[in-house]
Amino acid sequence: MGSVVRAAVLRGFPELVDRLGGDGKAVLARVRVPDGAIASDDALLPARAADAALELAATELACPDLGLRMAEQQDIGVLGPLALALESSPTFGEALDCASRFLFAHSPGSRVDRIPDPDGVAGVVGLLYEHVGEPPRPQAADHALGLFHRIITQLHDGSYGLRAAHLPHPPIAPVSRYAAFFGADVRFERPAAVLRVPGGLLATPLPGANRVLRDITLDYLATHFTGPGRSVGDEVRLLLTRALGTSPITISAVARLLAMHPRTLQRRLAAESITFEAILDDVRRDAALRLITETDLPLAQVTALVGLTEQSALSRAGRRWFGQSPRALRRG
Repeated sequence: MGSVVRAAVLRGFPELVDRLGGDGKAVLARVRVPDGAIASDDALLPARAADAALELAATELACPDLGLRMAEQQDIGVLGPLALALESSPTFGEALDCASRFLFAHSPGSRVDRIPDPDGVAGVVGLLYEHVGEPPRPQAADHALGLFHRIITQLHDGSYGLRAAHLPHPPIAPVSRYAAFFGADVRFERPAAVLRVPGGLLATPLPGANRVLRDITLDYLATHFTGPGRSVGDEVRLLLTRALGTSPITISAVARLLAMHPRTLQRRLAAESITFEAILDDVRRDAALRLITETDLPLAQVTALVGLTEQSALSRAGRRWFGQSPRALRRG
């Protein structure tokens, strides 16, 4: 079976199609979306069916910006219980960690991540929205990144300083329409769907912060939703990859995101024959290898991005990891 999404991703679709002069229910029936599925918080759909619904309606209604229109009429509520965890997070960075960990509960084939700025600008980071497996068609890609943008705007109760949006396909609507929607420059035919944002955004407090409510919601999500095939070590690795270079990394902070006591986390990792420190070292090594060999970033910036405080620490670690200094590795 191919990847699936929660039917809530199409919430509001029939009404939008009807307003544009079409028959929303008929379109859903033609792509085999069961009647009533969209109203359910639990129903799942093949991702290709959701993609097909958007593409079919956009073509028949001659509405090239249908994906953006769908995003405009939706909000964070389509994420179900995950929305509550995001809204009650103390900072945007912690909300992003929640989304990184639990987005699969809404869309098992999708993930969000923080990455170095694709344009290499200091003080800017990328927020990646990626669909694992078969890439979405253009209307679905517009909808996904557009909704991601809308959710961030809602979390901040306004503009969040978006520098530019990257989309992996050519424009299917006028470029001016994209610019008006995102309120920023939009680049097309890029390697991935990314929102380029100020690095300081990750530490920005959220107006709806409520740590007690967030912890309760995280506990509910951890109890009722399990990442497919993920061990506790996998969960820790995922969170460390997201947090690397953006915030201080401690086992207490990671344990809090996993809704467990630090000692419990240590015991769970020990049962998998691994330690928190070993996972952190692996994550730093992988990030350092990618940044040293695949980018031209100054080594001082690489040091910060892998969560080390001094370039000499990166040099020592490089010799331990790769048998040579970071400069020699880059030259090679």
